[in-house]
Amino acid sequence: MAETHFGEWIAAHYATLWPELFDPALIGATVGFLAGLAPGGGSALEFGVGTGRIAIPLQDQGLEVYGMELSPAMAAHLDGTGVEVLVGDYATAHMTRTFDIVYLLRNTITNLVTQDEQVRAFENAAAHLRPGGCFVVENYIPRLRDRVFAETPEHLGVEEYDLATQIAVSRHRWIIDGEQREFSSPHRYVWPAELDLMARIAGLRLRERWSDWHRAPFTAASTDHVSVWAKPFSHSRAVPNS
Repeated sequence: MAETHFGEWIAAHYATLWPELFDPALIGATVGFLAGLAPGGGSALEFGVGTGRIAIPLQDQGLEVYGMELSPAMAAHLDGTGVEVLVGDYATAHMTRTFDIVYLLRNTITNLVTQDEQVRAFENAAAHLRPGGCFVVENYIPRLRDRVFAETPEHLGVEEYDLATQIAVSRHRWIIDGEQREFSSPHRYVWPAELDLMARIAGLRLRERWSDWHRAPFTAASTDHVSVWAKPFSHSRAVPNS
């Protein structure tokens, strides 16, 4: 069963804890990439919408943007923004409409800690897509030999891998306003090839894969990927009832 580790304190300090995510150049590239998948406007659904880091500027580009978010504390930050949010597990929650784009950013697929949950997320994305629509996932390439993934004067991030279960535990330590804070969360790391198989199970096909939002080529040296799977026009699936 999905559970959130992002409570009131994380939600209130989200931009302080992960300032790199709020870099204007990164936000601009992400929004431009997503908006380009629905030229002339359209609709988008963000799985794990958080506090609206991307949903709000994407809405400003003329798209109709909705979100799903497991953390009520995170979702509360979208009140009054025009982005409608369904509080629930994006692997199983559903809306009674379909979209041109469904997207899932910044390693959020790994917040689902079983393979079955991740497969259901792909199936749920496909169910919410119009024929010809795209499912976009941004995720990291597991760094099994490099445990430290963040190291600044304010933030130390270390990942502990269990190779038998494919579970990584991310441990963070921050110094915020002179106070030390610690946070940890479990993740199921997953490779691009496994995600491609999940997409095929859901009736989607890989359309493109890049190393970043600027469309740098994806290579053996890539540390991240942005993958786009498309729903064929001949494939249709009703939004699930449960």
